[in-house]
Amino acid sequence: MSQVIDRPQAGTGTPGPATRGRRRPLNQPSGRVRLLTYLWLIPAAVVLLFPVLLTVVGGFLPEGQLVRQPPGLFNGVYTLGNYVAAWQETVVPLVPAFFNSLFVGLVIMIAHLVTSCLAAYALVFVRMPLRQPVFWLFLATIMVPYEAIVVPNALFVRSLGVENSQWSLVLPFLANGFGVFLMRQAFRQFPAELADAARIDGCGHLRFLAGIVLPSVRPSLTALAVWSFLQGWNMYFWPLIISSSNNSMNTLQTAVFALKANGNGTQQALVLAGVTITLIPTLLLVIFGQRWLVRGFMAGAVK
Repeated sequence: MSQVIDRPQAGTGTPGPATRGRRRPLNQPSGRVRLLTYLWLIPAAVVLLFPVLLTVVGGFLPEGQLVRQPPGLFNGVYTLGNYVAAWQETVVPLVPAFFNSLFVGLVIMIAHLVTSCLAAYALVFVRMPLRQPVFWLFLATIMVPYEAIVVPNALFVRSLGVENSQWSLVLPFLANGFGVFLMRQAFRQFPAELADAARIDGCGHLRFLAGIVLPSVRPSLTALAVWSFLQGWNMYFWPLIISSSNNSMNTLQTAVFALKANGNGTQQALVLAGVTITLIPTLLLVIFGQRWLVRGFMAGAVK
């Protein structure tokens, strides 16, 4: 009997059974390419994460170990005293600052979700004149530098007489043009036929928005919520201006700065402990919300 040899069929380019499954997909890198990629990414990750590591570990070190050259980061005696002292600080209290930052982050997040969803819904589903110029106006607010509106915002807040309350920290930031842009792009992916069917069935705007549209764009909603909370939590320049004469209005960022200024540079471990406390919510949101952030920001980018 003659030996059967698997060969591609002539003119078709189809591989025989012996060669099937051996070819690597075009979008899959080879083992050498992946090895070189990891060899480059690992040192880059170490360089990028070293300041965070120095901050967290430095908060556990006594002041003498931290200031010596080189600092004893991994061969010293660790203690929780700096974190306890930072949390119980009386001259620059961090506990009220923590709740002020939490208030700012939550209020800005909720306000951005409400205003962005309502504005984006009107721009997509409501038939009104000049929809496109109105959307361009929202985009124009993103392009204005933040430093150009700080003084007008401060004068406006002080004219209302609320500069000594928590609302002065959030009042100029209850709406955001980027949030409107993000939700508009997400709403545009919603099928127009379903919107027409809902109108024919007598579904009102608010019911249609809350019951049908918003559940279908949950990745974008989550991304906007995480991004808005981080914007409010990490706010530094505005609280420093509006609460400069009232220490009870300090957020964590301004309180840590005041803690450093109060120690005249001699309490570096205490300052690092305070910085680590401010990093905890940010790191948790980025770690657990990264998937939703990527999915939400990519919604509408690829059709």
